Amino acid sequence: MIAILGTGKMGEALLSGLLRAGFRPGDVMATARRAERAAALRERYGVQVVSNAEAAKGADTIILAVKPQDMGSLLAEIAAHVPADRLVISAAAGITTSFVESRLGADIPVVRVMSNTPVLVDEAMSVISAGAHASEEHLRRAEDLLKPVGKVLRIPETQQDAATALSGSGPAYFFYLVEAMVDAGILLGMPRTAALDMVTQSIVGAAIMLRDSGEHPVILREAVTSPGGTTIAAIAELERHSVRAAFLAAIEAARDRSRQLAGG
Repeated sequence: MIAILGTGKMGEALLSGLLRAGFRPGDVMATARRAERAAALRERYGVQVVSNAEAAKGADTIILAVKPQDMGSLLAEIAAHVPADRLVISAAAGITTSFVESRLGADIPVVRVMSNTPVLVDEAMSVISAGAHASEEHLRRAEDLLKPVGKVLRIPETQQDAATALSGSGPAYFFYLVEAMVDAGILLGMPRTAALDMVTQSIVGAAIMLRDSGEHPVILREAVTSPGGTTIAAIAELERHSVRAAFLAAIEAARDRSRQLAGG
């Protein structure tokens, strides 16, 4: 039995992914703060929606998917109800395994996960790290839950804040870029729908090339960049406006915010 505590946007994305991966609704429990949200989850997915305490007591694997600022109160609520042999998976940005362990007590195995919203289309990037009491078996169990909805990578927990900034928030940077490129197309006289189609397919195709070719992104970019051509003119403008430096600073800021969240 799997329980998802805090079935908001990311919690629901994980829930829908588990069901698409073959888990039966009867094998999954969810919790929700509001009664109308609980009713919507029951109707949409057919899963049990129960209290946090009931979910903690009844599940073999407990996924904590609340907002970081709500994690302390959730752990205080369920601490007395989590048996020592349960696997706890924390999916909240910035929350360390030691934070969870110290509030649950005993030798609870905790695995920290940072996933992202493409879990909705089975293309998530999930990174996992083991807590002090999590074994190889616990890491494999976490991987088995996440592999059907995307790629899973093990990293040291010291890199989790960087992963949060890079891949956890990554889809937002992508959508921001698409929005800007579509606006540029409109500025150049293209209808919005045509501009969106062209930008979306260009980026999907480029991403598949990058994933499947094994080539470095510099090599792939240079293949499009002819001497004196249109692409190098555009790249020169991006460099003039320090777009690369802006991305570096933005991702660093996201990393720093992830660290702040860990401190409440």
